[in-house]
Amino acid sequence: MPRVPHVLIVDDDREIRRLVLRFLTENGLRATAVADAAEADAALGGGGIDLVVLDLMLPGEDGLSFARRLRQSSAVPILMLTARGDDTDRIVGLEIGADDYVAKPFNPRELLARIRAVLRRSGDGAARPAKARLHGFAGWRLDTTRRELRRADGTLVPMTDTEFDLLTVFAEQPQRVLSRDQLLDRLRGRVAQAFDRSIDVAVMRLRRKIEIDPAHPELIKTVRNGGYVFTATVASEAS
Repeated sequence: MPRVPHVLIVDDDREIRRLVLRFLTENGLRATAVADAAEADAALGGGGIDLVVLDLMLPGEDGLSFARRLRQSSAVPILMLTARGDDTDRIVGLEIGADDYVAKPFNPRELLARIRAVLRRSGDGAARPAKARLHGFAGWRLDTTRRELRRADGTLVPMTDTEFDLLTVFAEQPQRVLSRDQLLDRLRGRVAQAFDRSIDVAVMRLRRKIEIDPAHPELIKTVRNGGYVFTATVASEAS
């Protein structure tokens, strides 16, 4: 029997915790609900958490601070709950490594769809290519079997699932201009809002990891009114 994904809900609103906990459980997921960052630390310390649904407005340590701290030690996917229209917090959250967001008030069905999409990207699902491959470019080695990126000296580079999947899309289609809509299609299945800046944020984070000078990128170029193009020559082989 396949393992049931375990979702940690971090929200100080008791009614939201109760609603989300029940809805996720009724739809086949395991779920644990806590009220603040300290309780979240304890739950994560026990292991087995596959995704964190994180409210940014928490008492004590706020959600952004907690997400930043969590991302320094773990690649567990983070789905943020944000106040509607609060673009600044949403963008900062994506910059520090969150994988997606849902604005409050939210429809539980949309939240479930976003959770399942992130879990697919982070597991063995649709986000991986049908045939696992190795991609070499500019001294880097991308292993889609192990989901690892290594420098020329073999050093492993920590990556979030979104960063890894985005780089995989680029490595599989080098020298081709990819629009933001095309990238969203590959990464999210078109559940993003029309003016979602999450692709731009993900590209910025990825540039910080693979570019010599992220302010003047040579590998991931911006195409005016077009999107992005991965300029590197990629050598691919079956793993």
